[in-house]
Amino acid sequence: MSAVPVITIDGPSGVGKGTISQQLATELGWHMLDSGALYRAVGWAAAGRGLLDGDESRLAQLAGDVNIIFRPGADSLTEVEIDGSVVGDALRTEESGAAASKIAALPAVREALLAKQRAFRQFPGLVADGRDMGSRIFPDAQAKIFLVASAEIRGQRRYKQLKEKGFDVNLPRLVDEIRARDERDANRPVSPMRPADDAHVIDTGSLTIEEVMAKVREIAQQSF
Repeated sequence: MSAVPVITIDGPSGVGKGTISQQLATELGWHMLDSGALYRAVGWAAAGRGLLDGDESRLAQLAGDVNIIFRPGADSLTEVEIDGSVVGDALRTEESGAAASKIAALPAVREALLAKQRAFRQFPGLVADGRDMGSRIFPDAQAKIFLVASAEIRGQRRYKQLKEKGFDVNLPRLVDEIRARDERDANRPVSPMRPADDAHVIDTGSLTIEEVMAKVREIAQQSF
């Protein structure tokens, strides 16, 4: 499968990875892997089965067994089906993100999901969105991009998104949760969140989606 081209788009929550990845995959006609949604889906499934605080081996077994399917959704968001049921906005709450971050720190869970993620690498190509796509999952990717933005900016983006969907959220608490998740993801012992050595880093804080897409397209064109 190394002949299948891959573009990785990594970074913390709220930098625009999902929107950029979906737009790029649509433009190229490639497959897309939303690894954050994958971990959120496993966290959601674990919470529903009362396993979120269970032992690592049971969570790893669940990660390997659960059937997760991604489809293009509305508003540049990925539609996720878990064991035959479509799960909507429940996967986009900060609670869901915190559950994902918690199980993502478990080596056995990460190992169980490694094969699932690499199986998305199919012709004609793959756009992979996550935190360690370029550094760990697809180290031979032809183009690696790492998006960044301050916790305050990302908190404001997420606050607006959640309020528009009717969630009751508190902005200062949201920013604190984002900072805590960043620290947890960056300091986990297995596959910490960091740019790959050969990644292109883009600060999206002051850029529009169109401006970020222009930079991503340029990097992709130079890489193939």
